[in-house]
Amino acid sequence: MKYFFSNKVRIALIVAAILAAALAIASSLTSLTPGEFIVQGILTPMRATVSSAASQIAQFYDYIYRYEELAAENEELKAQIAEMEDDVRDLSDLERENERLRALLELVEDNDDYTLVDCYVITRSSNDWTSTVTVNKGTSSGIEAGMCAITANGEVVGLVTETGSNYSIIKTVLDSSLEISATIASSGYSGIVQGGYTTETAGKLRMDYLPSSAVIRNNDQVVTSGTTVYPRNLILGYIIDAGFDDTGVAKYAILEPAVDLESLEQVFILTGFDED
Repeated sequence: MKYFFSNKVRIALIVAAILAAALAIASSLTSLTPGEFIVQGILTPMRATVSSAASQIAQFYDYIYRYEELAAENEELKAQIAEMEDDVRDLSDLERENERLRALLELVEDNDDYTLVDCYVITRSSNDWTSTVTVNKGTSSGIEAGMCAITANGEVVGLVTETGSNYSIIKTVLDSSLEISATIASSGYSGIVQGGYTTETAGKLRMDYLPSSAVIRNNDQVVTSGTTVYPRNLILGYIIDAGFDDTGVAKYAILEPAVDLESLEQVFILTGFDED
């Protein structure tokens, strides 16, 4: 046992001597004392670890800063795009308004007896049998039930059926209960136009009571015949089909409405005109 411990001590002394010699050589090569060399050996890996961590933190900070910078830039670009879209919409509104005003001027010049009140559509309502629009002016603007509603192009929108001080409800030409005396402009054949009330003619107009001998052509324009409600030659629609009715002794025609009710924005109520 004593010999075993003697060997261990001997080995330890040899290792210590080797380490001391190694430290002495390293110290002479690096100009560091053995203690400084040991400290450097311990601190160098730590410095490397700290340096790596600091580099990663700096990269993360740069990422966060860049992200916030890009997010701010993105919001600014969104705001600019939204502003440009608003400008485009405003320009489109102005262009449509100018087109309507030019058309209205022409309509009034051709019909100087017309007295019109301009309104804007605020709501719409429709189903298989009824079709109405509500506009933003009423009795305070001189509008009454029974007045005709038209577009700036002289197209029939419908008939005012209900009014309040600041609104009016218009039964449109697509409403199946509205009947309007009409004439095929090119031939003079007369009949009655009302909104389509079957699945096949939904969204269309139907002109009934045409003579069985009538020659009916597609794209012929159909206009109002002239009554105490509807002046003569307001546009109702254009023929797209024709046939014999159930009796077989009269013809009918299917019309594409002249007015596009889905995109209708402005309406003119005809509050007065000369009946001739």
